[in-house]
Amino acid sequence: MDQRSYNQYCATARTLDLVGERWTLLLIRELLTGPKRFGDLQASLRGLGTGLLATRLKHLEREGLARKITLPPPARTPAYALTEAGEELGPAILALARWGLKWAMDEPRDSETFHPGWALLGLRSCFDPEAAESLRAVYEFRIEDEIFHARVADSAIETLHGPAQHPDATITMSENTFLRVTRRALTLAESIERGETTATGDPELLRRLGAVFRLPPPARRT
Repeated sequence: MDQRSYNQYCATARTLDLVGERWTLLLIRELLTGPKRFGDLQASLRGLGTGLLATRLKHLEREGLARKITLPPPARTPAYALTEAGEELGPAILALARWGLKWAMDEPRDSETFHPGWALLGLRSCFDPEAAESLRAVYEFRIEDEIFHARVADSAIETLHGPAQHPDATITMSENTFLRVTRRALTLAESIERGETTATGDPELLRRLGAVFRLPPPARRT
């Protein structure tokens, strides 16, 4: 398939030549949270057919944004990971996520899918380094069957799939409650008071959670 080009000698246009095709940035979003197998990508990107997924991955490989790897034992299966160039698209993806949380996240549509694991990048995009100054904590989030955690240390954050070995605080909620909190229809404190969310661990770290991960106030585009 021929790659379309804006044919402009401009850094923005050249970048969009590489990542502007449909699904490409979402593939990079998936790989920003770690290597993924072909089936993992297909499961997370409903609506992306097998053939188009293969085409997009070949494009990312050809352009030096992704590479094939073999997962370590016990998996030992082929997977895809970002290259250094692909990883450096992370801040751009997070900026798009922050913009979307403010300007684009109204009610979910019936045709839209949601995976709680996408919140890994959401946590990074909402992270406030100033509020996390001098904070060292491991927050674990359990949203139905999805478990992930965030390590905060001296104004830096790392988010990972799977449970933490020694979480300092654990937050458990349903997918519906998580979406309501994300849309600001409900605060985390309110969901805890109503019994829709369970929060265990260090009370001080739980108290600081809302400041460390700060959702931007919603705004209307029109």
